[in-house]
Amino acid sequence: MMKWKALGLAAALLAGTVLGGTASADEVVVYHTWSKPSEIAALGVLRDAWGKDGHQWKDLSIAHDSGANVSLMNMITGGNPPAIFMNSDPGIYRDLTKQGLGVPLTKLFDSIGATKNFPPAVLKNITVDGEIMKAPATVHIDGMIYYNKHVAEATGVDPKSWKSLDDLFADFDKVKAKGYIPIAQGGDQFQKAYLLQAVIASEEGPDIYNRFYGEKPDKSVIDTPEMRTALKRFRQIQQHTDPGSPNRQWNDTTNLVITGKALLQIHGDWMKGEFLAANQKLGTDFDCINIPGTKAVVVTVDAWGFLNTNNADTAKAQEDFAKLDVDPKINAAFVLKKGASPVRTDVDTSNLDACNKLVLETLKDPNKQVSNPFNTADADWYRTIWEQADKYWSDPNRTEDDFVKAMQDAYDQIF
Repeated sequence: MMKWKALGLAAALLAGTVLGGTASADEVVVYHTWSKPSEIAALGVLRDAWGKDGHQWKDLSIAHDSGANVSLMNMITGGNPPAIFMNSDPGIYRDLTKQGLGVPLTKLFDSIGATKNFPPAVLKNITVDGEIMKAPATVHIDGMIYYNKHVAEATGVDPKSWKSLDDLFADFDKVKAKGYIPIAQGGDQFQKAYLLQAVIASEEGPDIYNRFYGEKPDKSVIDTPEMRTALKRFRQIQQHTDPGSPNRQWNDTTNLVITGKALLQIHGDWMKGEFLAANQKLGTDFDCINIPGTKAVVVTVDAWGFLNTNNADTAKAQEDFAKLDVDPKINAAFVLKKGASPVRTDVDTSNLDACNKLVLETLKDPNKQVSNPFNTADADWYRTIWEQADKYWSDPNRTEDDFVKAMQDAYDQIF
């Protein structure tokens, strides 16, 4: 694992130099990994509200899951850090705190009444070692099904009647016979990894999931009948995708469903932002369901972090940003653009749609939700799972034994 060995030097640099995380006296660097139309629209909501307080947003965007953690580290150790950054890795916040560069948010969120209104899944994801260190931006379910209603009607399929993945697979011959792609799946590593974790949670439940993806994984869970069954489900899904899947981005994959080339996509519910950006109407053109028969859903909380720059103006800008980020009205408007659900339970739900309400209804049961490992687990561990999921998916000759052996070896090296 690439540790932040140079952070001590960075802390010294920050202590002796008023960098302030600014591009100029008036600009604050906001670093994130969002670049899709729905993501840009959501950021615009926050940027506009923040700008009314006199703050100027200096955008710094790096493509999603392209080594952004390393880039953030390099910016800090290089003496040019962002004042505000999007990152959910708890290890990042632990390292910052050890070097005096972290910005705790517990007192701030307590004072504005936000903490008591965060759902348990959100509070768990933003708390690191007993302190709130992240400002939550969105709540997502990593593995929902979004489908094209016109394709469903044309093929005589009713996704809301499905009670299990077997029901879903049983209908796919009808979909193929009409010339449609049953499942649109993207090709890069993170999409396959998110699909695998969604399948493990939905098919095998919280116990198996948490033993595999926990902060301290249980090595014995790797070679269990449950894990092997989940891998076989993962393979079944792969066999129903189209030849164009490799290297396809998630939003291009969603577009196959939007344009009626594919019936559905199993992916994070941020898909909805792409449907809305394409002027598709929920309930008319598309709809959503949880994975049929799901035992648990994987919850992702996108969150902002702040760097202590010892600059009073920057600290004020960061505090204003954090307040607006969790403001009930601003957050509700933000997540509508993003295709997500709100981070607070006291937001005005009158403008929320049926998919938002499905997510919030699902999250009422704390026993039916698990955390995205990106929010909680060792980075080396989940990155290895990503690599092995990708290899298993991409090579039909790769067996469950190969996956199990690779993960057992990785466990011995990491822990």
